[in-house]
Amino acid sequence: MATPIVIPQAGLVEEVVVLEWLKDDGETVVTGEPIVLLETEKTQTEVEAPADGILRIAVPAGPDVISVETVLGEIE
Repeated sequence: MATPIVIPQAGLVEEVVVLEWLKDDGETVVTGEPIVLLETEKTQTEVEAPADGILRIAVPAGPDVISVETVLGEIE
């Protein structure tokens, strides 16, 4: 069963930009390993892998603003 990668809720932040994926699609990741760099209006933050497995990216890095409810990808 796949584990979704979601944007962590941080205060009143409602939108973020995916600055950079630190791992490639299809790459093996381990729980707690930083996998993606996000940017809000005030800061940048890393999101860690929520599980061990293979990373599957759904939202590519780029200038598009996305909401915090968005699933960024999953770990298979």
